[in-house]
Amino acid sequence: MGDWASADSRRRLRRRYAADRRLQAYGIIAIGLAIGLLGVLVTSLVITGAPAFVQTKVDLAVYVDPAQVDAEDPAKGNYRILVREALAPFYPADVTDRQKTEIGKILTSDAPYIGRDYVVAHPDSIGKTITLPIAVSDPFDQLHKGVIPKKVDALTWSQVVYYERLQNRGVVVETDGRTSLKLDVFIDPAKVEAGPPLSGDFAAIARDSLQAYLPDVHDTALFAMLADDVPDTIKLRVETDPSLIGKTVQVVFPVAQPVAELAKGETPMVLNPRFSPVQMQAFEAMEEKGIVRTPFNWELFFNADSRFPERAGLAGAITGSFYALLVCLLLSFPIGIAAAIYLEEFAPKNRLTDLIEVNINNLAAVPSVVFGLLGLAVFLGFFGLPRSAPLVGGMVLSLMTLPTIIIATRAALKAVPPSIREAALGIGASKHQVVLHHVLPLAMPGILTGTIIGMAQALGETAPLLLIGMNAFIPSIESMGVLEPATALPTQIYSWADSPERGFVSRTSAAILVLLGFLVVMNMVAVALRHMFERKW
Repeated sequence: MGDWASADSRRRLRRRYAADRRLQAYGIIAIGLAIGLLGVLVTSLVITGAPAFVQTKVDLAVYVDPAQVDAEDPAKGNYRILVREALAPFYPADVTDRQKTEIGKILTSDAPYIGRDYVVAHPDSIGKTITLPIAVSDPFDQLHKGVIPKKVDALTWSQVVYYERLQNRGVVVETDGRTSLKLDVFIDPAKVEAGPPLSGDFAAIARDSLQAYLPDVHDTALFAMLADDVPDTIKLRVETDPSLIGKTVQVVFPVAQPVAELAKGETPMVLNPRFSPVQMQAFEAMEEKGIVRTPFNWELFFNADSRFPERAGLAGAITGSFYALLVCLLLSFPIGIAAAIYLEEFAPKNRLTDLIEVNINNLAAVPSVVFGLLGLAVFLGFFGLPRSAPLVGGMVLSLMTLPTIIIATRAALKAVPPSIREAALGIGASKHQVVLHHVLPLAMPGILTGTIIGMAQALGETAPLLLIGMNAFIPSIESMGVLEPATALPTQIYSWADSPERGFVSRTSAAILVLLGFLVVMNMVAVALRHMFERKW
């Protein structure tokens, strides 16, 4: 008793309690860090992908002119002209053909086909005015959602620095209310011919003069700070006094309008170069008329892939994933269960079965790309199965899923109490009857859980599907099948992430959220099935 009450014992006890508290703190910190990082990931995906779940559309009134659409064969009508005529109310006065083409680019390039599909489905609309909800092109979709601005900075950061350096040199002056640069200009005889008429490369002279004040700058943005009439200013000065050729003279260079605004302390802005003034004028007229809206983007789920972000959807990828997982389930579920039952209930315990069990456990940890290489070499190279087909994708995914199902099934079979087997054998049941009629039904909740988790893992695999070419461009799902070229959700995400258009950025995040949603649902189903069929012994 004295030992337990000694100072040394109390000190050791305090250290042990402190170690326990530190261990708990480390565990809480680790869990908090994991939840925090997961929250950051999901939040960033939601913020980035939210714009893809709505789509900017224009409710365009289109007159289906019988002169352009034949009632006998409406599919061959000239719908491009119908769309152009529907945009006529938004044309500015004295519009040119080029400006009409620019305004037409406000709408998606599929606009004529949207009109065609509607008229083919509703032939009674010929000769009537119909209202079609037509998606706008990606730049205007991003503009209306506020993803990209209407105006951008007219000057780059480097141009602002160049202006400040010129200002420090004292060459920035105000003449007649206009900001200018007062520079020493050498009228190079090699670049000027006295004439008559006077000619020469006065733009090069202007560039050389400005370069002399910032000799360390070799950037064309520096010369963009000058007004367009600077060469004419030099030419006029030389025309007035031809004796200046070969001499250095001070010339006042007018600066570009953005630089003049900067000199006044303003922030110079220009129209976003992705839009032309006539396009912006027409789009603003549409907004004022109230025909521009942003409904929920059902096309994201029901449209197939497209080269245009505003028309691209996940229907082809979802269908391809469904077929691949169906093949995977039909192969891996019965084979995995049969293999697990044999190894657990019937196989003799020897070196061969031990080797098989070790290899199964090792296969569960093999990188998925190895299975893709196996499928590429065996299924495509040796057997000659069709490339990009869900059949091959499902077979590759089943190879990857089999170890998971076998391990989960064996664990579920082991969890069944031995008394169940003994009772069945005691009333005269055979070994097969014991396993199939008693043990397997009781192990089914654990088997289903392992199978669904394996399917969820297969759903998110990208590398093996890329290796067998299951990233085909699918513009329509009507002809999709187990033996037809297809894509899947992970490979669709990979393709969109590699696309240069800005609209695919949000669609990539949205597709990731859809994939995560499927994974969450599958795991929730696994948990629900376990709770529904679980039995306590």
